[in-house]
Amino acid sequence: MIRVAIVDDEPLVRTGLATILGSAPDVSVVSGCGGGDAVEAVRRHAPEVLLLDVRMPDVDGLTVLRRLAGLPGAPAVAMLTTFDATAYIDEALRAGAAGFLMKNTAPDQLVQAVRVLAAGGSLLAPEAAGPVIGGYLKARRPDDAARRIEPLTAREREVLALIGGGFTNRDIARRLYLAPSTVKDHVSSLLSKLGGLNRVQAAVVADRAHLVTDSIEKFGAPRP
Repeated sequence: MIRVAIVDDEPLVRTGLATILGSAPDVSVVSGCGGGDAVEAVRRHAPEVLLLDVRMPDVDGLTVLRRLAGLPGAPAVAMLTTFDATAYIDEALRAGAAGFLMKNTAPDQLVQAVRVLAAGGSLLAPEAAGPVIGGYLKARRPDDAARRIEPLTAREREVLALIGGGFTNRDIARRLYLAPSTVKDHVSSLLSKLGGLNRVQAAVVADRAHLVTDSIEKFGAPRP
């Protein structure tokens, strides 16, 4: 079972999300609370995935995200947002968010998103992808991606290419015939060498360095 916690200041939103996720046979919602109780809820219930509202009146989502960064075994965090909150995207990704979901995400897509996050993947709602990629690329010179991947080993470049292609750690392990723990080590190492980027930003670097096309030609696209 994938253990999920939901942090939102509106009880109705928490209940709705919990109902949707609870209908999936492989998902268990272990906690629902507001921002002020989020860190304690994570400590107590040890969720694998946390759905975290960006804007809350007591303790906002970005503050919660920063506090979680210091916890051992912190969950994968997807920020819950609305169309008018895209200004928070870059800051949240820098603070360690694994992705962004719109609050009106379709039920089946929400369940699949949780599975992707639990498997070590990352995701962006289409509404969030444009601001993230556009802003990130705008701040980089065209040749910067090639320069940034120079310190990576050949294996790390393979892993980065698959990250850029949308593969989860589990997918990467199968395709490269590696243990999942080995893939996790490679991911941690390459993210560090890239300057402490998160997974979404690393995927952009992979695309800009022309690694993604080769990986999809070799391994195919990931299954939905």
